[in-house]
Amino acid sequence: MDATRTGAFENTMAGQRISRRDLVAAFLKLGCIGFGGGVAMIALMEKEFVEKRRALEAEEFLRGVALGQLLGPFAVNTAYFIGYRERGMIGGILSASSFMLPSFVLTVFLSWLYFAYHALPAMQGVVAGLGPVVIALIASAAWTMGRKALRSWPAIILAALAVLAGLAKTSPAIVLVVAGAAGLALQQRRLTRRKPGKPAPDPRQEKAAVRSNLLFWGFGAQVPAAAASLYQLGAAFFKVGLVFFGGGFVLIPVLHRTVVENMHWLNSQEFLDGIAISNLTPGPIAVLATFVGYRVSGIAGALIATLALFLPGVTLMSFLCHHYERMKRETKVQDFLAGVVPAVIGLIVAAGVLLSKGALPSWPSYALAAVSLLLLVAWRLHPAFVLALGAIAGASSILR
Repeated sequence: MDATRTGAFENTMAGQRISRRDLVAAFLKLGCIGFGGGVAMIALMEKEFVEKRRALEAEEFLRGVALGQLLGPFAVNTAYFIGYRERGMIGGILSASSFMLPSFVLTVFLSWLYFAYHALPAMQGVVAGLGPVVIALIASAAWTMGRKALRSWPAIILAALAVLAGLAKTSPAIVLVVAGAAGLALQQRRLTRRKPGKPAPDPRQEKAAVRSNLLFWGFGAQVPAAAASLYQLGAAFFKVGLVFFGGGFVLIPVLHRTVVENMHWLNSQEFLDGIAISNLTPGPIAVLATFVGYRVSGIAGALIATLALFLPGVTLMSFLCHHYERMKRETKVQDFLAGVVPAVIGLIVAAGVLLSKGALPSWPSYALAAVSLLLLVAWRLHPAFVLALGAIAGASSILR
């Protein structure tokens, strides 16, 4: 048996392993069609590798999804898990890279268009229409996660306190460490109202559990954009990657603190536009790192920022692949994260409020944000369609 297929990843199925070439082809395809967010991407992977190819048992696939929640974007981590299981570490790297490549290329192209032409009047109108939609996207994410995660009064109180702390611009590290300590004191059952012995929610259906585990680190010293080097860019995003627990919209507060407030690589409007561009791609919102990197140092900066952000998660994923059976039952870890969940939701709400000051300058923009939120929550339209409507509204000058 191949030495890379040892430990928890020995293949117990009778079928033939997927070749590296087929892994690359499959994940390139999924990377091109994976619109709809991380949960939608996971559903596509299950259909491809569990139902169609029968490369994994459903239970093993879900364990991979659970591991992917710990650090970094869970869809990319799940791609790594599948590739690692089939072809070892090289297979994992090839799978995750192939999955991200379409979104990276598209983000670089859109970033070039944005920074080359956003000064034109037509482009200014388009990006003005995207801002209110981004605020609606953040509100929609907070609503979706909060509806499922805030199941008790202690959890609601933790979320409300996190909103206040976020509005006061308290360090997210302090907010979430305190919330985690509260989770240890209160224990998971008091925060989630989950009955003893009841299995955890299906990761494909519980977006709150998938996206809400987030801790923050310090964000380094302020460095002017003109003096930024590729090393500084990589170091900054590597540090963010070390605390990138869960992905999704929970990444927005830490990136805003890093690239807008501390490093001054983007202004608030550019940050909002970067969120909008990342939502136009099939990949995770973490491709916002690609946008920032391109702004600082072109294509090389885009590559360095993206790799640096994802490297810690992939490294930890490789380690956890050999130890997840022992770690998954640690009750203290679950208690800590149960306290972090409400605080993350509160920080997302606070980030949306702070960003709305620049994104909603007029009553028509407020109306566009409200309509966008309705389309996202009630009609569940894909964000790309809502962003397109916002761009049309901005280009037609109805927001003035």
